[in-house]
Amino acid sequence: MHKFPGKNELRILFSHSAYQMAHCFTLRNTGINHSQAWSTEDTKTQLSTADVLVISGFWQDEYLDHAPRLRYIQSIGAGYDQFPLDRLKSRNITLANAAGVNADAVSQHAMGLILTLYRKLHSSRDNQRAKIWRSMISDISKREDDLCGDTVLIVGLGAIGNRLATLCKAFGMSVIGIKRKISGYNGSADKVVGPEKFNGVLPDANVVVLCCPLNEETRELMNEETFSAMKESAYFINVARGGCVNESALLSALTKDLIAGAAIDHFNDEPLPDSSPFWEFGNLIITPHTGGETRKYEENVIDILWENLGRLWDNEPILLNQIV
Repeated sequence: MHKFPGKNELRILFSHSAYQMAHCFTLRNTGINHSQAWSTEDTKTQLSTADVLVISGFWQDEYLDHAPRLRYIQSIGAGYDQFPLDRLKSRNITLANAAGVNADAVSQHAMGLILTLYRKLHSSRDNQRAKIWRSMISDISKREDDLCGDTVLIVGLGAIGNRLATLCKAFGMSVIGIKRKISGYNGSADKVVGPEKFNGVLPDANVVVLCCPLNEETRELMNEETFSAMKESAYFINVARGGCVNESALLSALTKDLIAGAAIDHFNDEPLPDSSPFWEFGNLIITPHTGGETRKYEENVIDILWENLGRLWDNEPILLNQIV
């Protein structure tokens, strides 16, 4: 295995359609050779001279055939299911993700969605556009509500889930968490159980929030069975991957009023097609995969990248957030 290139030899390729990664890296005056690709084709063109690739959504497996020098991939996001882990291992290419880089933003986004559903802020905005001043409601079940005393079920107590648990507690909610390893947990959740008890605690929740990674255990975690187990008055929120939800089951749950409403930040097909029936639900809030967006995003990713470059130059065996 050749020694990792030093600062004078290293070349970093940043690949993203919108994030100003190269610009923000330039401002640090590192002296390291780097460039930015704004498209998949541009990425493929520049890969032949890249030692480090900083990328997420643009990733294509065929890139490996065009990257003879590639030694380290830094994912811009927390998700890494798009990468061919076995192939990376066979090529001795290190992969690290950006877990925790947007934990504050995503947890705050989830909290905002909970508040929006409870306080019906989306309906108020719709009424504003229609110039409707809604009168007071006699039907108690149709009024806005408050969070105090209600129970939120958070699936995934990583950096995002733990921060969300703390926020929910501040609003007077009880928190049940789902976590694979529950021993030694010292976060804000009132109760923590393993994934095998997920179906059993679903009926206890007024809100169910997915903050988990997408893997074989969580793929289509929300399906006909789990939606049916929820209270009809409960809300469902997904700030995790779209693959964690069976979308046909979600559509059925909304159509049949099996749940009170939902808020979704990530669908399987993005952008969501104009023909999608999800656009039509008044009790569904759609955010365009913006749960992790923050003005600090580029700097937060570069902090991880710089830490890991330092470890590679020092021949340390483990990187921050290393996957492969």
